[in-house]
Amino acid sequence: MLILSVALCLGMPATAATVKVAAASNFVAPLNALAADFAKRSGHQLQISSGATGKLFAQISHGAPFEVFLAADDEAPGKLAAEGLARKDTLFTYATGRLVLWSSTGNTPNENTLKTSDLNKLALANPKVAPYGRAAVEYLQAQGLYNGLKSKLVYGENIAQALQFVATGNAEYGLIAASLVMLDGQFTLGQGWLVPAQYHQPIRQDAVLLNLGQGNAAATAFLHYLKSAPAQQIIRRYGYQ
Repeated sequence: MLILSVALCLGMPATAATVKVAAASNFVAPLNALAADFAKRSGHQLQISSGATGKLFAQISHGAPFEVFLAADDEAPGKLAAEGLARKDTLFTYATGRLVLWSSTGNTPNENTLKTSDLNKLALANPKVAPYGRAAVEYLQAQGLYNGLKSKLVYGENIAQALQFVATGNAEYGLIAASLVMLDGQFTLGQGWLVPAQYHQPIRQDAVLLNLGQGNAAATAFLHYLKSAPAQQIIRRYGYQ
């Protein structure tokens, strides 16, 4: 009785639940912050699994028991809805990402770095499964750099692994998600240069309620929370638009 009374006083549901969330690797840091704020406001918890959007899409298509999908693009959630595995009426863009040219050393990249540096390795996420990898290739092609650098590209299976290649010295630079290394407009790791968004397709990251989440009120509550001003403020702190 005491527990019920406290829950009602805080505006929380009498029975807290857990939401199983599949999230793109670039969104892990803000999602952890969102999970803490969401739990504080609702009492519900998030169970987070992360990876490249393409691999998460494949897992969901093969029956992985996720309830909410936070992709790094606006294609994968739409395909799941078209295939009847997600609720089309719940689709929305929760963030628009930024690409950054990043170094873990004291070298500060700029718009001319890839044109003038005699680098050995440039890390990016596998463009076949990771939207940030596709955006990186689009940028290199737009600048006429792709063919010259093709033999020097090293691919992470997701954007977090691309960051690790640079952080561990296995690549001098990486084209990665700003959310991995930025907070409140400052680089928290290494140094970087924000790639102008006009050099690649917008990195719109969509969310969707998966069929398995339809019976979980906490899953629906989390998607509503993602649209709220407090949640959007947290998301923007990590460099998203």
